[in-house]
Amino acid sequence: MDHYDSQQTNDYMQPEEDWDRDLLLDPAWEKQQRKTFTAWCNSHLRKAGTQIENIEEDFRDGLKLMLLLEVISGERLAKPERGKMRVHKISNVNKALDFIASKGVKLVSIGAEEIVDGNVKMTLGMIWTIILRFAIQDISVEETSAKEGLLLWCQRKTAPYKNVNIQNFHISWKDGLGFCALIHRHRPELIDYGKLRKDDPLTNLNTAFDVAEKYLDIPKMLDAEDIVGTARPDEKAIMTYVSSFYHAFSGAQKAETAANRICKVLAVNQENEQLMEDYEKLASDLLEWIRRTIPWLENRVPENTMHAMQQKLEDFRDYRRLHKPPKVQEKCQLEINFNTLQTKLRLSNRPAFMPSEGRMVSDINNAWGCLEQAEKGYEEWLLNEIRRLERLDHLAEKFRQKASIHEAWTDGKEAMLRQKDYETATLSEIKALLKKHEAFESDLAAHQDRVEQIAAIAQELNELDYYDSPSVNARCQKICDQWDNLGALTQKRREALERTEKLLETIDQLYLEYAKRAAPFNNWMEGAMEDLQDTFIVHTIEEIQGLTTAHEQFKATLPDADKERLAILGIHNEVSKIVQTYHVNMAGTNPYTTITPQEINGKWDHVRQLVPRRDQALTEEHARQQHNERLRKQFGAQANVIGPWIQTKMEEIGRISIEMHGTLEDQLNHLRQYEKSIVNYKPKIDQLEGDHQLIQEALIFDNKHTNYTMEHIRVGWEQLLTTIARTINEVENQILTRDAKGISQEQMNEFRASFNHFDRDHSGTLGPEEFKACLISLGYDIGNDPQKKTGMMDTDDFRACLISMGYNMGEAEFARIMSIVDPNRLGVVTFQAFIDFMSRETADTDTADQVMASFKILAGDKNYITVDELRRELPPDQAEYCIARMAPYAGPDAVPGALDYMSFSTALYGESDL
Repeated sequence: MDHYDSQQTNDYMQPEEDWDRDLLLDPAWEKQQRKTFTAWCNSHLRKAGTQIENIEEDFRDGLKLMLLLEVISGERLAKPERGKMRVHKISNVNKALDFIASKGVKLVSIGAEEIVDGNVKMTLGMIWTIILRFAIQDISVEETSAKEGLLLWCQRKTAPYKNVNIQNFHISWKDGLGFCALIHRHRPELIDYGKLRKDDPLTNLNTAFDVAEKYLDIPKMLDAEDIVGTARPDEKAIMTYVSSFYHAFSGAQKAETAANRICKVLAVNQENEQLMEDYEKLASDLLEWIRRTIPWLENRVPENTMHAMQQKLEDFRDYRRLHKPPKVQEKCQLEINFNTLQTKLRLSNRPAFMPSEGRMVSDINNAWGCLEQAEKGYEEWLLNEIRRLERLDHLAEKFRQKASIHEAWTDGKEAMLRQKDYETATLSEIKALLKKHEAFESDLAAHQDRVEQIAAIAQELNELDYYDSPSVNARCQKICDQWDNLGALTQKRREALERTEKLLETIDQLYLEYAKRAAPFNNWMEGAMEDLQDTFIVHTIEEIQGLTTAHEQFKATLPDADKERLAILGIHNEVSKIVQTYHVNMAGTNPYTTITPQEINGKWDHVRQLVPRRDQALTEEHARQQHNERLRKQFGAQANVIGPWIQTKMEEIGRISIEMHGTLEDQLNHLRQYEKSIVNYKPKIDQLEGDHQLIQEALIFDNKHTNYTMEHIRVGWEQLLTTIARTINEVENQILTRDAKGISQEQMNEFRASFNHFDRDHSGTLGPEEFKACLISLGYDIGNDPQKKTGMMDTDDFRACLISMGYNMGEAEFARIMSIVDPNRLGVVTFQAFIDFMSRETADTDTADQVMASFKILAGDKNYITVDELRRELPPDQAEYCIARMAPYAGPDAVPGALDYMSFSTALYGESDL
């Protein structure tokens, strides 16, 4: 702690208590404090027409120090000493220090001698204490004061400036923007804040210092170079200078002062309201306690035991000693609080406090009177009840003594009578137990008198209304019941001893019956386990259904089998029950069989475990067969649609190829539309292929839901694609033939009509007999042999057909025609070959002579033609074609470059080689 720093009880001094005085040894800080404190002192001393130059020298005689205190406090100090001696100086400084102390400032280690001696550290510390007390202490912002209040004021005033962040009184002010922001906030006309730059602290600081000195009458207490050149400016110097801004702008704080006045008024009001709430709560709690306590004091119902009554007496004494005194104090405090509250309200010009209904002081006094009335006579009643219970306890003790003696005698007797020692005893041992039992019966009769005495005492306690009568009656009843029970157990043991000797013979008969029934049942279980673990292989759902039916029939026999098992186990359990119930001493096991109940239960459990496994296996196989059946049905449903569809499309294509609806181009368009629809059907074929793959993966080998196999579908699909392609090609060839030969559409229709008329099976072909019938229809008398349409004609059929159409058929001519229409010598004539032949005979076709005549016209009746003539008269590509293929002309009238168009024309029609 700083030895010359002050310490006060006020909050404004708390942040300074931790200041290390050694920091003043920093030359930079000491320099800043000298300048700042000197300027601050001069700002006040100039009001008295004086100033200081050297802070540690000018205050040594105490005169200017006392003057400074008078200026800043507005009070007169004691008259100073005018002498020049050291004692006079010390006296003046002490007067100043005493005045500072009179203001509530506790000076630590700051003596008048050190000030008089010019101790710079002590002098700066004293001035800082004066600054704190008279410049900073009275600063208050929102319930914070001194340093915190000044810092909060700076933060509030600079909050709108984004590049200003005031967090302390040292480095936060180094860039100078904080000082400029304070000035601009209160006097924006003095500084153009927008032109300031954060990276130019010297300009910012000098601007703020100059403006403050010139316009705000705040002396220049700091040097910009010292602040910028110091890593951490002196906090006290900054605070002193900033406090000058606070006081300079204190006129702007009137609104805050008004707000503080309102806060004080509200604080008084809130305090009064809190006192009212405290009174209401205390009154309510006290009345509630009285309400709960009165019924307890008015309760005169006696307890059933001495202990309970003594506890009641102790509770009442605790109430008087522990619980009631605090409530008496609360009642007194309540009245004091009420009077204090009324006084405060009256002094602050507030209306008197009126408590809630039923919570007035008079209401509490009335309730307290009822409480004290209930206390009267309660303790006397408690003492009388305790004396009455003491008298009854004596007779009860006598009952307990006699009951205890009897209970001690009977202790263990019931256990002795209930023991089953006779169950494992031999015949001779059972007879000895019977003799011993007779002796006990004699002793039991001798204790009859004591039981009667106990019952008489219990009856007397009941007549005297003993508080614990139920307990006495219960004990007496227990003794009587036990006495009756001993008599019953005695008779029961005698009967059991006589019955035991008859049990061994019964057990032997049960052993024999068990053996006769266990053997066949064991054989049945072994067979069942073998059948249940047998494996199976099935391929159809019918097969798995047969196995399931057989299994269900077996399961139907299980309830009867279980009844038999339970009957067999029941025989063994009956033996066990006899042995366990009567503790019969049995030597060894069943002499008639080695099959134990554990073996039967183990095999039966195994059978029951195998049954659900068999169920699961059959269910899984049934599900698999159902899945296979769904695959069969799925494939069959699609195949039964796709197969007929392919067949239908084949027939439709055949009809299109033989029917004469529209032109050949119409037929071609129709066929191409069919081809497109067929190609679009391909995804269904692919889907069927996918289903077929699933069937193969499931190892399904047959399918009763369809006659189509995937191979049938594939072959049909390939044939369909081939047929449509071939049919389209045939129509295209017919169009080429028609266009090349100049055959009219009517002629083509006539050829097709003749062919179709005898193609009765619509196969697109004519057999020999059908062709003969065709010839007869044309006027030729040919025998009515059976007909068959193949789409081709043999040699005789073709000859007859030609004759029917007007041709004179000699053998040589017919042989020539057959070599044209049947070049492969197959012995049949197709419709296309027939059309080619007929078109050649009937069409208006070009000949070699006609072509040569045309070339001669182009050549100007010359026997040759030149290259220029060809290029002039023909299109370029056709001219070049002729030039490349025509041989040079070799006649007597040839000219250079002449071409032989005659040999070229002959070669075009195959009558010579090019």
